[in-house]
Amino acid sequence: MSMNVIATDALTGQPMQVTMTDGHCVVRPTEQSTPAKYVISPGWVDIQVNGFAGHDFNSPDVQPSDVITAVRRLWQEGVTHCLPTVITQSEERMAHSLRAIARACADDAAVRSSILGVHLEGPCLSPVEGARGAHPLEHIRPPDWEEFLRLQAAAGGMIRLVTLAPEVTSALPFIAQLRCAGIVVAIGHTLADGDELVQAVAAGATLSTHLGNGAPSVLPRHPNVIWEQLAEDRLVASAIFDGHHLPASVMKTLVRAKGVDKLILTSDAAALARMPPGVYHGQLGGTVELRADGRLVLVGTPYLAGSASSLRDGVENAVRLAGCPLGQACRMASLNPLRALGLSNVQDSFTLFAWDAAQCRARIIAAVVAGRVRWQDD
Repeated sequence: MSMNVIATDALTGQPMQVTMTDGHCVVRPTEQSTPAKYVISPGWVDIQVNGFAGHDFNSPDVQPSDVITAVRRLWQEGVTHCLPTVITQSEERMAHSLRAIARACADDAAVRSSILGVHLEGPCLSPVEGARGAHPLEHIRPPDWEEFLRLQAAAGGMIRLVTLAPEVTSALPFIAQLRCAGIVVAIGHTLADGDELVQAVAAGATLSTHLGNGAPSVLPRHPNVIWEQLAEDRLVASAIFDGHHLPASVMKTLVRAKGVDKLILTSDAAALARMPPGVYHGQLGGTVELRADGRLVLVGTPYLAGSASSLRDGVENAVRLAGCPLGQACRMASLNPLRALGLSNVQDSFTLFAWDAAQCRARIIAAVVAGRVRWQDD
């Protein structure tokens, strides 16, 4: 399907000519002054995706086909690149998930071009109720370098990001080892105090995972683990702007405290993201309800059971609820995560969308990865 349109560059405001022919895409500046109804952004990058559209990367029976289908479905959300996320479980279960991701990349070159690596969230997290979130207590454990090497082998060397709690035993030397191996280290699911956070950053941690979540509902007024990470200028923060995990006031505060260049939008999507509303059994060891407004809760409680959003929701909510200009929202969904991962702009990767400014809604038109149109709206 061919397409030739004028789109506004989300970051610069410059008109761009977008030509898609035979699955290839070329984007170049143009002098045309025709008002553009489309917006083009550097490809959106989600660094925390646990599954999508019914496919769970952490299921005990996950297959490479699940990973392939989920990544291809993410293209429809404008997500050109992602980090499939493997969370705390037994070493055997985690290795199984990692092998499925690695095999998916080997089986499908298009999917491989979209996967920048794997995010390992755990198992070295706080065991304290609230701080550990949905991570099972029986599998929370201290760092073990030999175990990490086995997991990295299962992943085919694809683990790029590790989230851990810096206060756990042996965490600081583990952080240093990870950094020496070229792994990005994030702080999350933690109750570390200010000194422990400073030591973690000195050892090599550079990121806060879903700041404002993965913490008990009641914390000391100050100091606390959220304030300390907000104030640490050397930490970039990721945040879930799905409209449920954080209220609008907190979204605005995160943007103002961290600044646009040090904030990353992420979905932390669970397998039920973009599934129909209803009650689902066997999720997180129990029964959950996906409500019509996209809120995913444990049945019979007000408690969140994960995120049922995509990065598109995050971009929309950054504008609608946090008051960001659209260009800033796109930067937080594209260039910022790449920089946090130590990557430059992914060459010729774009998210093309139609923007409804009145409703703050994006309709995805195309996802382009390395110059190839991976998905296009008919």
